[in-house]
Amino acid sequence: MSRVARLAALLEEPLLVIGLPGIEAGQAGVRYLTGLASSNSAVLVEPDGQATLYTDFRYLHRARALGVADVVETPRGLVGALGEILRGRRIGVEAEHVPYAAVRTLEEAGVDVVPRTGLVESLRAVKDEDELAAIRRAAALSDEVFAALSRERFSGRSELELVWWVERSFREAGAGIAFGTIVAAGPTGASPHAEPGERTIEPGVLVTVDAGCVVDGYCSDCTRTFAVGEVSERLRELYALCLDAQLAGLAAVAPGAHGRDVDAASRAPIEVVGLGSAYGHGLGHGVGLQVHEAPVLRPESSDVLEPGNVVTVEPGLYLPEEGIGLRIEDLVLVTEDGCERLTRFPKELLTVA
Repeated sequence: MSRVARLAALLEEPLLVIGLPGIEAGQAGVRYLTGLASSNSAVLVEPDGQATLYTDFRYLHRARALGVADVVETPRGLVGALGEILRGRRIGVEAEHVPYAAVRTLEEAGVDVVPRTGLVESLRAVKDEDELAAIRRAAALSDEVFAALSRERFSGRSELELVWWVERSFREAGAGIAFGTIVAAGPTGASPHAEPGERTIEPGVLVTVDAGCVVDGYCSDCTRTFAVGEVSERLRELYALCLDAQLAGLAAVAPGAHGRDVDAASRAPIEVVGLGSAYGHGLGHGVGLQVHEAPVLRPESSDVLEPGNVVTVEPGLYLPEEGIGLRIEDLVLVTEDGCERLTRFPKELLTVA
């Protein structure tokens, strides 16, 4: 069954999926359903399975070449044009991904807008074989880049220099960049979403590297933490603790598991030693056309894992008062009986020069 047909089976009224500039999830939804990658398009899926793809002149030829839907050319002012075309109809929209201004434009044109949530995301969360093949290729390239990085000299170089090295390596391999690479040395790493800078990396610190690439539209996401030269026993103990948490999280990933329970499993080793406050972020998130998508693994998650989900498992420890931070992350596929690691670069604490 096609993706459009699977979505149609879930609908009470037609659903309009809109991909506008800056609205990444909407763009991903259009691409998922039709194959069209663009910054200004929409697809209307009817409950009977009919689909119409709307876009402007810049993407028209590619849209028609796809052959998956009727294609209608619109002006560049896509939302206004959709209001005219759909006036008088009751239309569902993705409440999380359509800006309020766009909803108002549709309503003022006479469209009866109905907010809907989670319809396309529920389909995207379960990857098909073609999607998994692309994610596997992206994960394999990540492994290659991390392996090459582990042979590079860290000390005496800046965080930004290594960021450039990682991103250039992905680009030279023909891949895109899934998100801004993080290279966080010593105290920089004490922030979960660290901002790499001109800090010169010195021996005796941990360096967290969070990087991902895009292959055939699909993302990878992996984090490893390296020791630069000899590091203190304190740092080694914290690394071992983080690894225990990561392995506990991996062991809890299975079909039927609740996202909040998988998250809780990863916290247990950290909380038992009184460092629960140093692990303040969620365990993980789905990865696919976007690097952050459904399902999610965090304390408030109501998601239930199923085979075909691809998620990250990435506990961390952040102690800004000590200038310490570290994280270990794998990308995993939920299988019929557990999970499969897609990122396979080793996780023992590696020492780099």
